[in-house]
Amino acid sequence: MLSMSFLIAVFWYCRRLYSFLAQLLKRWSNYLQRKLTRNLSVLTEVDLLGYSAREWKGETKQAKHMREAYEELFWSCHIKYVRQVRRDNYCVLRAVLFQIFSQGIPFPSWMKERDILKLPEKLLYSQGCNWIQQYSFGPERYTGPNAFGKLRKCMETLKTNWAEISATKDHEERGNMCNALFSDESKEHKLYEAIKFIMLYEVVEAYEQIKNREEPIHNLFSLLLARDSSSDPLSFMMNHLNSIGDSICLDQVELFLLGYLLEVKIRVYRLHRFNTEEFQVNYPDEYRREWNEISLLTEDDRYYHIPLFRT
Repeated sequence: MLSMSFLIAVFWYCRRLYSFLAQLLKRWSNYLQRKLTRNLSVLTEVDLLGYSAREWKGETKQAKHMREAYEELFWSCHIKYVRQVRRDNYCVLRAVLFQIFSQGIPFPSWMKERDILKLPEKLLYSQGCNWIQQYSFGPERYTGPNAFGKLRKCMETLKTNWAEISATKDHEERGNMCNALFSDESKEHKLYEAIKFIMLYEVVEAYEQIKNREEPIHNLFSLLLARDSSSDPLSFMMNHLNSIGDSICLDQVELFLLGYLLEVKIRVYRLHRFNTEEFQVNYPDEYRREWNEISLLTEDDRYYHIPLFRT
């Protein structure tokens, strides 16, 4: 009899302990989920027309125009959902890289042939660009002699994460990896700074080819170097790249360069240009058929979100 009572007491205690641990685990899971959601720089998808109705209430001319533009996306372009992207000055780089990673798009062909980890060293030592010490990492300006080491770490972060995620074939697992990566601000910023540096490196290469009258370069480099504010790589860095992530986003010329270097066709739906020929724009406008396509939508050419298609 005593033994039976003891077993009942143990069973009751185990049930209470199990219930307590289950509740504790549930609360911890909910806490982590809330923390992840707060930190996630690319939010989960929401209904496109519902988002439009919330963002553009009222009967002003601009609100009506934007709602009509969203309806055009929904009915004619088959865009049913949108993922909001954190509105800061890395916004467009974030929206582009998130899609490249989440779709499992591999390295561009030129990146498979060259070790991108060696690009900072090559620029500094082989090409004598000592002015790279004036490179700014978004809000962190003027790192001086530390610039080379920081750039190397940025390139390592980009190469490692891109290789790991693109090699993951399971869509759900890849999505979880992307959510984790785009919840880590430090890693995120390294990705964007690596892309900025690759843009700078390619501009240096093109500039040298122009000076040495070597093989023809892509016309977007001619367009970029024709600007008074970026007539050479140093001015391109000082007047444009250094401010990206700090006070400005990429402008349209840099978007052309971004698509060209990453070998993706970037289709942008510019809602403020609805009912004009500039409503849909491709960056670059000349691209190869085998390139993957990603899409962005913007209301103002400053902040960008990710549209999701459904047939």
